[in-house]
Amino acid sequence: MTVRRIVAYAGGDEIAASRDFYVEVLGMRVAMEAPVLDLQSPDDPAAEVIIGAQELQDPPPSFGVDVGEPAAVDAAHAAAVSRGLRVVYPLTDEPWGVRRFFVEDPGGTIINVLAHIA
Repeated sequence: MTVRRIVAYAGGDEIAASRDFYVEVLGMRVAMEAPVLDLQSPDDPAAEVIIGAQELQDPPPSFGVDVGEPAAVDAAHAAAVSRGLRVVYPLTDEPWGVRRFFVEDPGGTIINVLAHIA
């Protein structure tokens, strides 16, 4: 398994103002606008901030870990379950093209483990 990127989640309900800030002040580009606002560095798409993700999810994850391939999501899920970790959102293929689950790490942080579906 390879971690391809760590995805930061920012909160807030001022999506247009947040978009303007990240694009006009920090020079990021909009990679996706629905169901969440996804902003990436034009030089490194792994440098990414997603706005609105926490508001759409229950429980809200603290950040995401992209493990590259759907099979790696399945492997991480199996490893988490075998270790008795709490899965707080089931293994799911989402309509926007990711396979994911949420797991609580030993310190209590909720993590979205994901990969894009080809």
